[in-house]
Amino acid sequence: MGFFSKLFYSLVILSFICCISFSCKVIVKEAPPGKPFVFDNKINLTGDLDKDAKARLTNELNNYWDDSLYARKVQQFVVRYVLKKPPVFDSTNIARSKVFMTGYLNSQGYYHAKFLNLDSAYTFDSSKEGQIRTIITFNIDPGKNTIIDSFGYDLHNKALDSISNSIIKSSFITPGKTSYSRQVIASELDRVVAQYRQRGYFLFTRDNVYALVDTVETSLLQITTDPFEQAQNIARAAQLQNENPTCTIVIKNRENPDSLLAPGDSIYFKQYYTGKIFYYPETGRFDLPDSLMKDTLLLKKLRQNNTTLYYRKGLFTMQPLREHTYLHTGDLYQEDNFYKTLNNFNRLGAWERADYRTILRGDTIDFHYFLTPAKKETVSFNVEASRNSGDFLSSANLFGIALNTSYINRNVWHRAIQSSTTLSNGIEFSFEQNKSLLQTTQISLTHSYSFPRLIIPNLVKKKLIGNSNKLDGERTLLSLSAAYSERKDFFRLRSFIGGWGYEWRKKKVIWQYKPLNVELYSLDTLPLLEEAFASNPYLRTAFNTGSIISQQLSVLYTYPGKNKNTANFIRLSGEEAGFFLGRIKGLQNNIYQYVKLEAEFKKLVTLRKTSLAMRAFGGIGYNYGKSERFGQTLPFFKQFVGGGPNSMRAWGLRLLGLGSSVFSDTGSVYRDRYGDLQLEVNAEYRYNMATFSAVKIDGALFTDVGNIWNLSSNPNGLSKFSFNRHGKDIAIGVGTGIRFDFNYFLIRVDIGIKLKDPARYANNGWLSLSDFTWKNYEYSTLENPPAPRNNYAIQLGIGLPF
Repeated sequence: MGFFSKLFYSLVILSFICCISFSCKVIVKEAPPGKPFVFDNKINLTGDLDKDAKARLTNELNNYWDDSLYARKVQQFVVRYVLKKPPVFDSTNIARSKVFMTGYLNSQGYYHAKFLNLDSAYTFDSSKEGQIRTIITFNIDPGKNTIIDSFGYDLHNKALDSISNSIIKSSFITPGKTSYSRQVIASELDRVVAQYRQRGYFLFTRDNVYALVDTVETSLLQITTDPFEQAQNIARAAQLQNENPTCTIVIKNRENPDSLLAPGDSIYFKQYYTGKIFYYPETGRFDLPDSLMKDTLLLKKLRQNNTTLYYRKGLFTMQPLREHTYLHTGDLYQEDNFYKTLNNFNRLGAWERADYRTILRGDTIDFHYFLTPAKKETVSFNVEASRNSGDFLSSANLFGIALNTSYINRNVWHRAIQSSTTLSNGIEFSFEQNKSLLQTTQISLTHSYSFPRLIIPNLVKKKLIGNSNKLDGERTLLSLSAAYSERKDFFRLRSFIGGWGYEWRKKKVIWQYKPLNVELYSLDTLPLLEEAFASNPYLRTAFNTGSIISQQLSVLYTYPGKNKNTANFIRLSGEEAGFFLGRIKGLQNNIYQYVKLEAEFKKLVTLRKTSLAMRAFGGIGYNYGKSERFGQTLPFFKQFVGGGPNSMRAWGLRLLGLGSSVFSDTGSVYRDRYGDLQLEVNAEYRYNMATFSAVKIDGALFTDVGNIWNLSSNPNGLSKFSFNRHGKDIAIGVGTGIRFDFNYFLIRVDIGIKLKDPARYANNGWLSLSDFTWKNYEYSTLENPPAPRNNYAIQLGIGLPF
């Protein structure tokens, strides 16, 4: 067994021993000598509780221990906890903890909780010399949760009661099903207040309403002259509340005792309309909005209908301001449109801060917007580094470095239009023997404009999108880019790409549509690629270049999970090229015709010091063109690739696949792989290891599962997707990593092991732990054996992989 094999097994065994030995290891520092101290707190819940409710209550109740009765442990290096200066145990503090926990349980609707055996809720452990450790255990039966049996509104205002009844279907409370808790009541009050403010009630707040909660079964407490019957009714009511506790909730208005006005006449209970709108787009960082409102004589003024622009230098026109103001004179005030206006001003990039003031005139509101301009022009430089191979210890690897220079103008033509120009220069070095140091050269220039509105005819806009007031973050994007790339002795690729597209947000969904995307390519093949064509003719069609005229659509949807610590992300995208122009005979042999679809789902579960990230990705592209020149696959610059720091991390970039074919490993000098189909699933457990100054050091355990395939047969064999071979073709990698989080950016190093490699002959592709080697020598018996393949990869990455 070689040195690295021994090292690998030693690390695995050491990690296993550490997890077993130290998973419950607690280091006590500065314990009070000779006195009992709180070492551990435990809560055991009994009774008829489902698993989720039990876990939630247990976790929350741990926050209600009295400070003098709680052992605060700090996690260090994953498997170790430190308890520093633990409090001296005092049994009289148990009653205080009980009071705190009872209050919390009451707030969750558990009014009949029982604390069992509090007199014997603690035990002592003197096994550690000089320490008397106290373990406190609360056994709690919370009883049955109170169910909201009846729910309604009584605001003594016909308009508000009518609104309330019209929106009751979207209530957080379902009578007979919803469990009582203060969070539910608070959420319902916030909901109805937001709905009132959305319908013109500008001054209405949570202070104007409250929830009346009644837990008494009134039907059993009817007035009777018989005292014995009255006592029986009271007893029956108490018994019913113990067995099936219920409550009645009514949302009522809170009257101001100092006001002489009836609730319906109060300023808080009336509707307001949008009045005049004033803009101050050149507000200085140290200008006071109230002073600007009072003294406008030194400012120039531009008035259009009911809007007024105050300025000094004329840095901005009125158009972008009016286009992103969603409150219109004469309309009923709507809270969503008010915040949408502010958010859009902040999002445009032309201003670094947006503030406002409101002035009431009867039932009309005048709005004053104060916008502080951002720095108009900035130039930035960015250096990126990457490793594009899994060979770290051998001589076969590529290391890339790129310098990006970006220029941004945030206010082109005084219309808050943003332009961006980026010049990128990159090179890749090879440290393989008998090869040139410089392997790849790349240079690209990109120029783009972001217009803060949808530049399309209003008729088309209404047909395709609907009411523009329901949209947010509208942008029109124009981009142009030119690039040159040379892979030494393989190819030179020149490209020009131009596109016109739109982006907008509707509720939680971001839409991106590019009706015109033009890509022009020119490729020169060099000797090594020609040699690869001779051994693998299938590559020739993949490397043919033509023009692409396509349209692209993508949908991005982010939404929270059932628990507040869960976030979900969905991306769907599609591209269609050549469907219309490809029907023209003169263009059929020059324009690609294909459809490409992608779907991605990501889920992040965040806990106190750990998190679990999951990702699933699927992509497929189909070339339906009839041209023999282009073959049956997508162009290689549109195909899918696997491996690298953000994909299957046990494989180098573009070194996974196709399927279980080994042709690229044994029969070709060109080892990069491209496919028309990709399936991939990733999971990563992230945890905090330590913090030094402002740098957080985190660790990760991950697994990647997937591969790439072609849809058509080719001379390589075994590269075509087939359900019959799906089990054989799937690749599985596992590994660990370390991340250095500097807040502004994150650097990570991941090491992945090929647990199952479709290109591995032995053991049906599975790694043999009993005969583990860092390299795979299976092809060494060939007449012209290639360099041994690694069974691992080390990846350097910037930012999280997903």
